[in-house]
Amino acid sequence: MANIAWIGLGHMGGPMSGNLVAAGHAVRGVDPMPEAREAAAAHGVRVVDSIADAVADADAVFTSLPRSEHVREVYAGDGAVWSTAPAGALLLDTSTVDVETSRWCHEESGSRGFRFVDSPVSGGIAGAAAGSLTFMLGGAPDATADARELVEPMAGHVFELGGPTLGIAAKLANNLMLFVSLLGVSEGAALADSLGLDPAKFFEVASVSSGESWPLRIWYPAPGVVETSPANRNYDATFTTLLAEKDLSFAVAAGTEAGLPMPASRIALEQFGRLIEEGFGGKDASLIAKFATADGGVRGFTPPVA
Repeated sequence: MANIAWIGLGHMGGPMSGNLVAAGHAVRGVDPMPEAREAAAAHGVRVVDSIADAVADADAVFTSLPRSEHVREVYAGDGAVWSTAPAGALLLDTSTVDVETSRWCHEESGSRGFRFVDSPVSGGIAGAAAGSLTFMLGGAPDATADARELVEPMAGHVFELGGPTLGIAAKLANNLMLFVSLLGVSEGAALADSLGLDPAKFFEVASVSSGESWPLRIWYPAPGVVETSPANRNYDATFTTLLAEKDLSFAVAAGTEAGLPMPASRIALEQFGRLIEEGFGGKDASLIAKFATADGGVRGFTPPVA
């Protein structure tokens, strides 16, 4: 079994690292948040105080961080991964970052003698806990082959997609499809409701018809229809609007660079921005459904009293 360092023990990194412990690996983790540290320790992760302590003698170093700037700091800052990890350690970033940051990680890691694999995941907090995530791996063939062996205890599916940045490319394209589909589900649910259809009955129809999709199955915007919907819990986040806006902005930027018009993606991005401006950045991304209704309200959501 491997000695593994894990940097970032939050909602995703905590359960993911715990699954590696359950698979027999020795995992040392670091995170600035006390609650994240405590939760990881409860799953058998040896929590330490610094990146240098985490990466000492590590065979592999995982990072699971909120934003591109955090990834850059964790790799290049004082006492960070590149300056403290042992030569030959395999570096895997599971964060969702922009393509340029991923390319920078590959190039700078290689110049320092490290192998790097962009290793973003799909499946959310529930998938992280269940060990059923989809991993999208980009890098040199030997590096992605080694990464596959390491990530399998956390995964339901693992894809080796080719060279550097192709993992993050798949993640951004996938999330773009998710958020554009979410617009369709929101508008379809609003139309069905306005025409007098019972939400649960319409969900039964759509779920076995051409309107079927992941956001329909998991985020249907009406309480009491699907158990996993944030509409059952006042749209408390399973995937925050802030993170959705971040991921989609990276996808739109990549598409713009490629000369793609991306009109539907831009509408979704604008609506996530409006949610953030209204103070709902910490709420679930599926609250975008409020913009599909005539009055801006959506079943299952009670805004806080000003």
